[in-house]
Amino acid sequence: MTKKKQQQPVLTFVIIFVIGFFCGAGFAVIKMGSGSTPGSTPQQAATQSNDTSIAISNLEAEVTANPENFKAWVDLGHRYFDSNQYAKAISAYTTSLNFHSGDANLLTDLGVMYRRTGEPQKAIEWFKKAQAMNPQHEPSRFNEGIVRYYDLKDTQGAIASWEELLRINPDATGGNGQKISEFVEHIKAEQAQK
Repeated sequence: MTKKKQQQPVLTFVIIFVIGFFCGAGFAVIKMGSGSTPGSTPQQAATQSNDTSIAISNLEAEVTANPENFKAWVDLGHRYFDSNQYAKAISAYTTSLNFHSGDANLLTDLGVMYRRTGEPQKAIEWFKKAQAMNPQHEPSRFNEGIVRYYDLKDTQGAIASWEELLRINPDATGGNGQKISEFVEHIKAEQAQK
């Protein structure tokens, strides 16, 4: 009975933390300017959606006219990312890489899009490429941990990814402001009780 009472507060905290962490992670991968802002009216949200549609149309016209325009392909990929058009974002990002090597952020965005299309192994591949390009890249390590933990159910791999992130930045936080170090410690405590 005592062990169960001790487990219950830890389990409750972990559940609350995971929900907050997961919600924060969703916000961490969404770029500023996408969707409606908190407190915006339905009219403002509709205007933003219309603006996104216009921007996408303009960028599609640009890459049709100038198919080697790396920046336009990247911007188009970001617009597709922001509007939850995952397969189109993957296509635009991949096309951009035909003309330029990109950077670790672009490769991480591509990995996030693969996660959203249900391809976690491909997501991990792109996060690893981002890390090879920039060994100090924090977002790729954070997102690798998310995919390993939530999608692949690879707790030890997720902990390793997050511990590497913490080696780079001991004060790293999730999108919800919670310290990654605290989250990792709770996962380890939960694993020890199993």
